[in-house]
Amino acid sequence: MLQQQVLQRLSEDLLQAEEAVREAHATATHEENIAENKYDTLGLEAAYLATGQARRAAAIRQALARWRQFRPLPYDAGKGIQLGALVCLVDAEDRQQQLFLGPDGGSMQLVSGAQIVQVISTDAPLGRALLGRCEGDEVSVQVAPKRLQFEVLRVL
Repeated sequence: MLQQQVLQRLSEDLLQAEEAVREAHATATHEENIAENKYDTLGLEAAYLATGQARRAAAIRQALARWRQFRPLPYDAGKGIQLGALVCLVDAEDRQQQLFLGPDGGSMQLVSGAQIVQVISTDAPLGRALLGRCEGDEVSVQVAPKRLQFEVLRVL
């Protein structure tokens, strides 16, 4: 279910990015935006924007492809946390958070029942730190000036 939500969100993001590419390209190539002097840079700026938006769309397409090919395996306590695991962490203040370890797409939040689930990848420091860990293990990551510590409560 979480994987389907990620695919849906990425598909929506791709549509928005492709529309932004079309708009920026249209602005860059519109006849009214032809530079008349060296200070007339609207067309050039729109071309740079179109290039950036095209790169963003390409990155989303790659993420979509990885998520479509992704086949999460059931949690195996012998191997510890792997891609596809749904992990519940608790911090020192007894706050819990749910994480879904996926192949890509950090900074995406999903809803599962009444819970907020943060999607992270193994490229993220916390994602790397979780790999191979099991329920009851301590995990710590350095974030800016402080070190955050968590305990793995549950893994699904």
